[in-house]
Amino acid sequence: MARTTVRPVVTLKSTAGTGVTYVTRKNRQSDPDRIVLRKYDPVAGRHVLFREER
Repeated sequence: MARTTVRPVVTLKSTAGTGVTYVTRKNRQSDPDRIVLRKYDPVAGRHVLFREER
């Protein structure tokens, strides 16, 4: 079954000030207003919040 919804590309930028950026596809439609995501930042060496830039 094919999906009919278009998934926008979301850029996630680290809030730790390291400048690490993830580019991901938005795949969670249950919370479309979420603006932060917790991911591992290899420069900081720990999990930090990433802000969404659409």
